[in-house]
Amino acid sequence: MQTLENNLTNLVKRNSELENQMAKLIQICQQVEVNTAMHEAKLVEECDELVEIIRQRKQIIAVKIKESKVMKLRKLAQQMANCRQCLERSRALITQAEHSLKENDHARFLQTARNVAERVAMATASSQVLIPDVNLNEAFDNFALDFSREKKILEGLDYLTAPSPPSIRDELCTASHDTITVHWTSEDEFSVTSYELQYTIYTGQTNFISLYNSVDSWMIVPNIKQNHYTVHGLQSGTRYVFFVKAINQAGSRNSDPARLKTNSQPFKLDPKTAHKKLRLSNDCLTMEKDESSLKKSHTPERFSSTGSYGAAGSVFMDSGCHYWEVLLGASTWYAVGVAYKSAPKNEWSGKNSSSWVLSRCNNNFMVRHNGKEMLVEASHQLRRLGVLLDYDNNSLSFYDAMNSQHLHTFEVSFLLPVAPTFMIWNKSVMILSGLPVPDFVDCPEEHQEGMTTLCRQQESPYVSGMKGCH
Repeated sequence: MQTLENNLTNLVKRNSELENQMAKLIQICQQVEVNTAMHEAKLVEECDELVEIIRQRKQIIAVKIKESKVMKLRKLAQQMANCRQCLERSRALITQAEHSLKENDHARFLQTARNVAERVAMATASSQVLIPDVNLNEAFDNFALDFSREKKILEGLDYLTAPSPPSIRDELCTASHDTITVHWTSEDEFSVTSYELQYTIYTGQTNFISLYNSVDSWMIVPNIKQNHYTVHGLQSGTRYVFFVKAINQAGSRNSDPARLKTNSQPFKLDPKTAHKKLRLSNDCLTMEKDESSLKKSHTPERFSSTGSYGAAGSVFMDSGCHYWEVLLGASTWYAVGVAYKSAPKNEWSGKNSSSWVLSRCNNNFMVRHNGKEMLVEASHQLRRLGVLLDYDNNSLSFYDAMNSQHLHTFEVSFLLPVAPTFMIWNKSVMILSGLPVPDFVDCPEEHQEGMTTLCRQQESPYVSGMKGCH
């Protein structure tokens, strides 16, 4: 009994759901009828409007043809009148000349022949003036009617549909440290009314549908008429996701997402910070140890202590992802990293809590922060040191750029803007800044797996033979 009642209840519930479904289907059918009637009426209205436009244009062009006909016939009639007048004068002169030639009286002939001969000679010499100008082409030009384009458009007359999704051309897109120029193509460019560009910072989220639905985080540039656009004011060294939407009256469709990134913030060496025994190149991209250089005046910004031969970059960075490289040449004694503005200028970088560096002291490589040091495995042939500052993700990484090898990563909760910092104790180094982040370091998941972290609580191991580097 209980089973039957339960089944009956379920069946009644099912019937109720089916009735609701049937009601919805009937409502949809009615809506289809209404929509069909509306579209049919709209079709008749639009076609009638096209026919009326064609009728009006036919009338206008026919009037132009008739006006041109009247003008051409009037001009031809004038030429005919001139021609008839010239012909009558010429005939009269011919008749008079023939009369003179028939004169038998020698005296009378001499009297009239001279005058007639002069008039005939004059008429012959001016024949080009007397003969009217006849231009046969004037009767046939100016009326080449070509409706092939219009016919093609009318033959393609159909329902307007939303345009096909545009395609972002990654290979044509360009970037600086604060701009990205996006290029795209569209198969239905003729039917596109405008484009809309949408972009946001890429958070590493691979589910683009969820990312796209996060409306608050997206910037929108509407009503773009061309197939490219330059976005300004972006963060340096930051990856962005871009969509392009093609729009017409029937609707819109989005392109596939494109991940594009700005270049790093460009900078040079700041001469105001350079130690007095360092010589900077004219372009402020190379620094060289120079014991004879003592001309610089002392300022609080300048590296000053004995052995603290350093210089800072010309910018402070407080957001984004920045990559630069240092060409080390033959130098075997240097330190490269970042520092707060408050970092002491009278001691080595990394000896305090305001700076983080990778250092080489002859045959030993180490990372240093807050007086703590740790050895790092690196090749003695290291000639190109890559530095990646990911400020927003709290990391500072070093790479052997020539061999695409990760050397070390500091995990740092940055509290203030940092500037690149450089120290050398022999030879020279050269700075390359404003670079795009290379693909071999632009992989967050692999990067996290391969990083070696300098723990804040870890005491550095004693390294024999390094006292000379302290």
